[in-house]
Amino acid sequence: MSQAFVREGDEQSLSDISPTLTALVNLLTRENGGIKVYEKRTETDAAGKTLHVMSNGLTYFKNDQGKWDVKL
Repeated sequence: MSQAFVREGDEQSLSDISPTLTALVNLLTRENGGIKVYEKRTETDAAGKTLHVMSNGLTYFKNDQGKWDVKL
């Protein structure tokens, strides 16, 4: 969906959603035009954080504030 058709205030970001995998999948699927995004695998980094490798090619984790973030 083009951003031009999204009403102001309807947009969500990673920091706006609950820290559950279901909420992450739902947000990423909406951002992907309704095409399902799924978790491919999980990994643990050197700091002990759980990394969620998603089918959209990005890796997500919960930051120290408990919010979703993208691993760069």
